[in-house]
Amino acid sequence: MNLIGQEVTVLGAGIAGLAAARALAMRGAQVKVFEQAPEIAEVGAGLQISPNGAVVLEALGLGREFEEISVESRGAVLRDFARGAEVLRLDLTRFGRFGLVHRADLIALLERGAREVGVEIQLDTHVASVHLNGRRPVLFIDNADAEREALLVAADGLHSRLRAALLGEGQPQFTGQVAWRALLPIEPGEVPAEAQVFMGRGRHLVAYPLRGGTLLNIVGVVETPEWTEEGWNHPGDPARFRSLFSEFGGPVRGWLERLEEVMVWGLFRHGVAPQWSASNAVMIGDAAHPTLPFLAQGACMALEDAWVLAESLVRHDRANAALDHFESVRKPRCRRIVDAATANARNYHLRVGPVRGIAHTGLRILGALAPGFMPDRFDWLYSHDVTRG
Repeated sequence: MNLIGQEVTVLGAGIAGLAAARALAMRGAQVKVFEQAPEIAEVGAGLQISPNGAVVLEALGLGREFEEISVESRGAVLRDFARGAEVLRLDLTRFGRFGLVHRADLIALLERGAREVGVEIQLDTHVASVHLNGRRPVLFIDNADAEREALLVAADGLHSRLRAALLGEGQPQFTGQVAWRALLPIEPGEVPAEAQVFMGRGRHLVAYPLRGGTLLNIVGVVETPEWTEEGWNHPGDPARFRSLFSEFGGPVRGWLERLEEVMVWGLFRHGVAPQWSASNAVMIGDAAHPTLPFLAQGACMALEDAWVLAESLVRHDRANAALDHFESVRKPRCRRIVDAATANARNYHLRVGPVRGIAHTGLRILGALAPGFMPDRFDWLYSHDVTRG
């Protein structure tokens, strides 16, 4: 369909929403974004943008600026928890550029990118519900008249109003895992430019540098039977974080001793939505396919969605046909990524000492004899380029 002058409303000014807004506006659409927060201000967190996400930023004309705000990573290193000894090194540079970036910096880049192509962003706009009774979706906004939208893109996250309209209010399943997150000031060069994964009994910790190597992003995940709140912005106790990872050696102990502020959140499994679109409305990003953070692909899937959605709309005469095509293309890949992320959690948390020892020894031998074997297993993920489709 011809997007020139086409009115599009996007819910949510996160990575998926802002990337989609720019992609659509670049193709001539008149895009407005509704964001319920009074300002676009992401709390501190790190992201890993692998080549499959970086190619989208490049295609959006933001590649050079992304390189400026991110740390180029050599790959990932799996380490044993006790001494930090290397178990397996994954050199992922063959796939392209991996960027380690502060989430707030990426959001700011995407916001600037959206505004410079004419996207209108309306802050402090809370959408209470979405109705799909006719050909056009209807938004019910607090303290405003209902709005009938020509085309609606819901990038409003885990508690998407469109997802509720399509599927009802779902009940997420607690995974039995709780994540702790912190940012630690460091000196440039103090920590290597790679993602380090320290694997322990029923827990693991990931660390990598941000902002020119001046910040260390730390995320620790612990298996626990109880958690009541969802969300990822709950203040935590640094002493408790240290206690949960007290058996970890190597550099981890020193990092945790220096922490003054931490956040904590429970990990819930929502599942890939069985239906993504109806009545000229479609979900993208976490609204459609929330994932656990064990493959570092949430942001990359959002970027891929944004590009594929815009291309699908351009290549089909009718909006609903385009949205059906978008869903059919994206759903199998997103399901595979979500399943792979879930499997990673199990692999990092081997509890039985002999089993963990055998597994780690096997990985060390494999890494020595066939260093390319494990990286090659991710070719389907990192070499995928939606901008060539």
